[in-house]
Parts: sequence; structure tokens; C-alpha cells
Amino acid sequence: MDTSSGTVVRAEEFGTLADGAVVHRWTLERDGTRVRVLTYGGIVQSVEVPDRDGARAEVALGLPDPAGYEAFPGPYMGALVGRYANRIGGACFELDGRTHRLTRNEGRNHVHGGARGFDKRVWRAREVAEGVELSLVSEDGEEGFPGRLTVSAAYTLDKGGALRIAYRATTDAPTVLNLTNHTYWNLAGVGPATVAEAGTDAEAGTDAEAGGAGSGDALRQVLRIAAGRITPVDGESLPTGEFLPVDGTRFDFREPTTLGPGYDHNFVLDEPGAGPAAELYDPGSGRSLTVTTTEPGLQLYTADHFDGRPFGPCAGIALETQHFPDSPNRPGFPSTVLRPGEEFVSTTVYGFGVR
Repeated sequence: MDTSSGTVVRAEEFGTLADGAVVHRWTLERDGTRVRVLTYGGIVQSVEVPDRDGARAEVALGLPDPAGYEAFPGPYMGALVGRYANRIGGACFELDGRTHRLTRNEGRNHVHGGARGFDKRVWRAREVAEGVELSLVSEDGEEGFPGRLTVSAAYTLDKGGALRIAYRATTDAPTVLNLTNHTYWNLAGVGPATVAEAGTDAEAGTDAEAGGAGSGDALRQVLRIAAGRITPVDGESLPTGEFLPVDGTRFDFREPTTLGPGYDHNFVLDEPGAGPAAELYDPGSGRSLTVTTTEPGLQLYTADHFDGRPFGPCAGIALETQHFPDSPNRPGFPSTVLRPGEEFVSTTVYGFGVR
């Protein structure tokens, strides 16, 4: 339907999961931008925006039905990640003198919410002005996290077609929380993936046919990140606790720089909320993306380990707005503690344009 703001909002049944749960898809359209969001995992399945000639194309990696996301859960493709995005070392943390042990799903560590994080839940949905709001309740003890958490994420389109994701959460007991969106971007445009039913191919170790989706990469695009420091990591991709200046290193994206491979690092944003945290530009199509956030960090992930099922290496890049990895075990990092009576509020805006 048409809302008073000019955003077109439509909902449809999208398919079912292996357990029979029904997944719905919400389509938002405004000022040249078309976004599709799934109730499964809060997934941004599709983002279509025009190039400098007005030709609209897909710029987010996605799959055509729920079976695809169940067959390929590891990339967290387009998903809303929680309770804790990124890693918690040793899959445990101490809060108010009590040790909480979490699900280990990456070696000895916890990553992206555990075995059944928010990316694998079916969210409730309701239409709101300019878009859709997803919500769920995460019960006390899920994946080891304390507290009964009530969380929502509103996906809306601003004037000009910018995608805004506004997160809110409350808890009935002290807990830690770190939410992000895990969309992979390729502003050159990606072809339609056709591997949603290819779980058997993946299990057999053969390459599934991916149409145009697996061709090319995003490494010719130009990136700027407003960050003068990163949090360096060890061999388990856990932060060392230090802050490393980017001067003279391959992490210096303070001026527009052509991407290369080999990034899975948290950048410490200079002024969260004060301006674009990151800007991505594709010289071929002219498409540009700006990321503005209230979060203190941004994880740049170039997806080097994609193996062609369903996308090839570096087919898209993730720009994950977040608090820092392993913050519950790093008192020198911004706190991720949420207590009863407080409300977690976080907003990230993805703006699209052409040059």
C-alpha cells in the first residue's frame, strides 16, 4: 500500500522453512530504491538501485527462497545478527561477578549469536510508517545469554530512497547486546542466484550453478572509512585489546581507496553519528553507498572465503556497523551491557546515489 510518506509497502508469503514455518517477504519501494526484507532472520534479501543511466540492478547478495538461506547459513547473508554480533572469546564473559558460558560455534569461541542466533529466527512483522517493524523475544538463557530480551528492528525508506534500520531492545536482567546487519554489497550489480535448492550440491562438495551471482567480485570498488584506528586481531580473529593507528598501513581508508582482499577487521569510527562512517563507490556503474551509524565501530569483511556456493570469493563486501568484538571481555572497549530500565537504541542508514 502507499503510506503518507510516499513509501510503497507490500507483504507476501515467501515460502516455508524445513520445519514448516512460514516466511513472509516485505517489499519497500521509494524514489528509485526497492528493498525486500524477510521475516526469517530479518534478512535484507534484495536491494535494487539505479546506476548513472537510470538502470536499476541488484546490489545486495541474496537467495531466492528460504531453502537457500537454510542451505547456506554461514555467510549470514543479509541477516540481522544477534544477540552478539562478531566474536566473544572463549565463549564466555563475566558480568556483575557471574560467569556466563555461551554456545561455542567457532572453535572455542562464540560468533554472531551462536548456533541459533537472531539470523535463524522467524520474526513477527507489522507495517509501520515508511516500512516494516520486526520483533521477537529472546528468552533468558538462549545460547547462554542472561536476561529475557525484547528486541525490534524497523526497516524504513527515507526520502531519497535511503534504507534506515532502527534497533531497540529492553531486558529484564543485566545482559550484553550487539546487533548488526550483515548485507554484502556489490554496487556493480549482481546477477540472480539460483541455488536455493542446492543444499545437496553443497553437501556433496560440488559447485552449484549460481547464474550471474557468482561471477566477478567487488574489489574494484572504492571505499572510504572515517576511522583513524582499528582494533587489531590475533590468529582467532579476536581483538588484542589494542588500538592500532591506520597511518601507513593497508587499513588506511580515510581517503577513497580501491579495495583489495584480506579484510575482516573492526574500524574505530572517528565520530559516530556525525557524518558518513563509510562511503562505497563503483566507478563502472556510478552507484554510491553511504553508511551513517550511531555505532562506534564498523567491521569490513571482504568475504575472501566464499567458495562459489553460492557466491565466489569477494563477490560482495560487508560493512557491519557494531560495537567492538569481544567487548564483554575488554573493559577498555565501549560497553555493550544493557540493564533493566535501560533501552538499547541504535540506528544505521544506507544512502544510495550516483556520480
